[in-house]
Amino acid sequence: MRKAWVGVGLLSLFVNVLMLTGPLYMLQVYDRVITSQSMSTLVVLSILMVAMYAFMGLMDFLRSRILVRIGNYVESELSAPIFKSWLSQGVKGKAAPGQRPLQSLTVLKRFLTGPSPTTFFDIPWTPIYIAVIFMIDWTLGVFAIFGALVVLAIAIVAELRTRKKETESHSARSNSQVFTQKIYSNSEAVISMGMVGDMTERWNRMKSAGDASDLSASDISGGATAVSKAFRMFLQSAILGLGAALAVQQIVSPGAMIAGSIILGRALAPIQMVIGQWRGYIQTKSAYRDLNSFYENLPEAVEKVTLPTPTGKLSIQNLSAGPPGAKTASLKGLNFDLMPGDGLCVLGHSGSGKSSLARLLVGIWMPQMGSVRLDGATFDQWANDDLGKHIGYLPQTVELFDGTVGENISRFRPKVVSDSIIRAAQIAGLHEFVLSLPDGYSTKLGTGGIVLSVGQIQRVALARAVFGDPCLVVLDEPNSNLDAQGDKALNEAIQYMRSQRKTVIIVSHRPTAMAAVNKVLVLNGGQQEKFGLRDEVIKTGNRIPTEHTMTQIQRAQHQARQMQQAHQASQAHQHQNPGVNVGRVIPENPYLSKRA
Repeated sequence: MRKAWVGVGLLSLFVNVLMLTGPLYMLQVYDRVITSQSMSTLVVLSILMVAMYAFMGLMDFLRSRILVRIGNYVESELSAPIFKSWLSQGVKGKAAPGQRPLQSLTVLKRFLTGPSPTTFFDIPWTPIYIAVIFMIDWTLGVFAIFGALVVLAIAIVAELRTRKKETESHSARSNSQVFTQKIYSNSEAVISMGMVGDMTERWNRMKSAGDASDLSASDISGGATAVSKAFRMFLQSAILGLGAALAVQQIVSPGAMIAGSIILGRALAPIQMVIGQWRGYIQTKSAYRDLNSFYENLPEAVEKVTLPTPTGKLSIQNLSAGPPGAKTASLKGLNFDLMPGDGLCVLGHSGSGKSSLARLLVGIWMPQMGSVRLDGATFDQWANDDLGKHIGYLPQTVELFDGTVGENISRFRPKVVSDSIIRAAQIAGLHEFVLSLPDGYSTKLGTGGIVLSVGQIQRVALARAVFGDPCLVVLDEPNSNLDAQGDKALNEAIQYMRSQRKTVIIVSHRPTAMAAVNKVLVLNGGQQEKFGLRDEVIKTGNRIPTEHTMTQIQRAQHQARQMQQAHQASQAHQHQNPGVNVGRVIPENPYLSKRA
């Protein structure tokens, strides 16, 4: 934006030169018109004065428009990259606690579109105005320098006294916001265990500390503004009196006396404006520093080559990893391979690293050692959005966003074909439920919309995970909130995706999840204890975590055999009756409704 700032500087030049219109007009009226009694001179001077003020207003208006557009341009250029990077840093643990780059960007924009930048362009004209006063008379010039130094000293003292208070206030506000967000995220536990009063009191103490610093800074800033304003008005009157004394002695003319007072007021106005806006400047400086700190954590942008559409071949090689920023690994030495069409169930005690593995398999976390390769390429070789189109992920904690059911299923992608949304819902066994909603797929969720149960939310999230036919689908505890019908629909969805040559990985404590898979991975203490075909792993009962009893495992085996027999029978039925299906049908899926 350098050219725009140069334009603002040039316009400021014209505005400040034209600011001398008033004093020069006054000087000519007193020294020329009144002395000569010439009305024609007064008319010509008045016409020139009106034209000069008109041009000054135009220049000031153009300067303001350019500054507003600079602020809007900065926000439009930075908002999308900051938003994406903020999400990425939050997942990877690089974002500092309380860091809110979008709010910092808003503060920066507000500063750029306000009066503050023009003040900083006007300040360099203060010595020029004082030099003009010196041209009138050196005594008035010395007085003007004295007044400017006093006002400047007030500004420096105010800055030194408010800087520490503003820093303390900013830190306290950030800590308070982080604390309130944690309370809100855990509101059920806080309310149910009677912690509301104590948490409110603790929040009030944190908030009060910030309020005290903020109040102190406001008092100092307000006091400095009041003192500087009163002193500037005193200086204007005092220089008028000094000019009158010089006029009586016929050292200066009466017009010069008036002009000196007006010019001094204009010379000191930018300094007083800086004092009044100093708090806003400090806040903007803090926001600018936060944005710089935020960008320091961003990796250098490297243009990624668009890789071919993956088939779902997954290779885990000597994988060791932990949470972002952790120095120790929670998963160590994992090695296994999956081919398209494979279904893997990950078993293990709580804390064995199952969810950590799920995050690694979808590229949210990166390995500390080893690699996760999809069709031979590590995840860092992909652009995030390109990779995400080929991955379906259902996390443990599921939340839907403000929008329609269809928008949530389609991952809010624009211009999505309705058939692809319906297909995802059918795979998840959700289609009939969505049709029962007030507006079907257009039913609003979130603010002002309907409220779904936890199990229904989980099934919508499952449809979102399978939307777009991803080659790799990772489901973390997908049946934790499902009833028997939902559990059955989940297994059918897994079986169908496998029949479509998709690689499906399910993390679950419930052994019924094994009914639709062909391989099992057992984790113990973050290490790979067993990996292999499901039936072979089940035979070695001592390798299965204790919460998965043999009775449950046998039941899962029986359910798997039933599903396989149903699959074979349905294929035979379709082969003997090729014309039986009517309406929209998902090919090769014996478990979904034949009619959409």
